[in-house]
Amino acid sequence: TEENLDERAKDVEKMVKAASEPESGEFLVPLSRERVDAMRDVLEGLDEEDLNEGFLSTIDAWMNKAHQDGMDGMVTIMQKALQIYAGTAISRARIHLQANVGAALSGEDQAAADAVVADSSSELNNGPAAELLERLLRVDTDDWDAEIRKGVSDGAEDVVTKDALVKEVQRTMEGVILGLENGSMAQRVQAEYLRELVTRIEAI
Repeated sequence: TEENLDERAKDVEKMVKAASEPESGEFLVPLSRERVDAMRDVLEGLDEEDLNEGFLSTIDAWMNKAHQDGMDGMVTIMQKALQIYAGTAISRARIHLQANVGAALSGEDQAAADAVVADSSSELNNGPAAELLERLLRVDTDDWDAEIRKGVSDGAEDVVTKDALVKEVQRTMEGVILGLENGSMAQRVQAEYLRELVTRIEAI
């Protein structure tokens, strides 16, 4: 609805504002870590159900407009917003998935699974590859190469092989992306994000 789109536009506006320098209101691209973290804080503060197709199509429309107007810096900021959205949405979906599987295996009911989801800080990850993937979903994509190298290097406490990490991403593709509405923007954005991650892992 029109009202829903207006609300989503306000949410996108909040993210864009967080990308600007607090003192001057200027947009300095590439964005500093502080500005990317501020954008992430805004997105994580939004209700999960508001991160919907309206939210994504608003970002997409603003990005196209910025592109037409030759505002490359704003295009970059909108791309960053989509990356932050994808990482956050995939991480949340993985937590939901693991909680539901855990509840099914232990014979607990959905309420118990939801309680686990509510406490997303609880140790749900199983194995170092899953933990490394969770870390990658929560950092800026500009830091991926360094984080992957650190995670798969021999110096790491729990050494993760590139193969194990790629398999974990593929499992997430199957469990999360295939569960999204076919052809939806959510599916497209999240799939692109994970495909890019696989490309980066394989390039290390």
